[in-house]
Formats: sequence, C-alpha cells, structure tokens
Amino acid sequence: MANEFQLRCYCMLDRMQAQYAAFIGTVTQGDLSTEGMASLYVEMAPGNEVFRVVDIAVKATEARPGAQIVEREFGMFEVHSHNQAAVIEAGEVVLNRLGLKVEDRIKPQIASTQVITNIDPYQAQLLNRFRRGSMIVPGETMLVLECAPAAYINYACNEAEKKASINIVHVSSVGRFGRMWLAGSEAEIISARDAATRALEGLEGIRG
Repeated sequence: MANEFQLRCYCMLDRMQAQYAAFIGTVTQGDLSTEGMASLYVEMAPGNEVFRVVDIAVKATEARPGAQIVEREFGMFEVHSHNQAAVIEAGEVVLNRLGLKVEDRIKPQIASTQVITNIDPYQAQLLNRFRRGSMIVPGETMLVLECAPAAYINYACNEAEKKASINIVHVSSVGRFGRMWLAGSEAEIISARDAATRALEGLEGIRG
C-alpha cells in the first residue's frame, strides 16, 4: 500500500498561537479551532483518499476536522483538539491506513522568501483586498514566504508567530505552493523569517 500513496505533508502544530488560530477561524469550513489547541496537517496524493482517512481519524479519536480539501492534484486535511494525545493518535491512525511512516513524508522546500520594507500605500491597498487576516499598514515591512508542499506553510506561520511580534495578513495552504504574508517592523519580520525558515528546514523527510 505504501507505493500507492504519496505523503506530501505531515506536520503537527503543538500549540496553535493566538493570531494563527484566529486566522484559521476566518477560512475554515469545519470545526473551529482556538488558541492552545494541537493541530495536524496532512497532504496526500491521490487527493480523493482524504475522505476515507478523515472518516477513520475522527471515528477513532476525539480529534475534530477543521479542513477537508481536494483540489486538482492533492488532498489536504486538518484535525485538532485541546488533547494533544488525541491529535497524535489521529495521525498514527492515518499513517496506518496509508501504510506509511512519518519519515515517508516529503521534506518541505522553501521556494522563495521576500522581505519588502516600507510598503507603499497603493500596494498596501492591493494586499488588503484579498487578505483574511490583519490589514497591512503603509510603511510596515512585509514578509512573503513560499514553500512546497503547500500545507507546510501552516507550520511555518505558527512557528513564526511564536518567535516574533508580527501580524498575519494572509495564509494560503492549498495547491502546489503554500504562501504566507506577514507584516510588522523590519526587525520582527526578520525574526519571523528566520524562525519560519528554521522550522521548515528542521523537518525531516524525503526529497519530493
């Protein structure tokens, strides 16, 4: 069975940060998560398998699903709980169903990182038109980080918030690449970039 599936992303957020949890509440169509919960993101191919494994995970544990998405190539889901052990158990159930191990996941790769200082008022307006998080204010510094597989961007964003005082503008975690837009002072954005980079580079896996 291991040869039938590709484990594109498998990452656990040990404790959802306040802004990150609030942002997820604006985009999720499933059970709402709150600050302090543990969360697991899994992305796989073929995508349709996501329906089966979510069903198995929520029936076997007390973890609750926040996202269940299938796009053209991949499937992605998220489960969460205040009980971290339940989230870990849900992940183990999923891996057993797929016949895979954590080590079989694809190692995240950072596709691009941009730090833009002193955001222009016109660009700020454009960015604020699509954001679901905090508004970006002219003069702030912005970080745009892109990674693959896409779902890993959630882990990067949560880890960045742990280490830096920033505002989450938007996070996109579906498709071939995941992207996050963060805003704040230049010093804090640099800290956020470094924290996100270290977090992603610290995850083991195979080359995609």
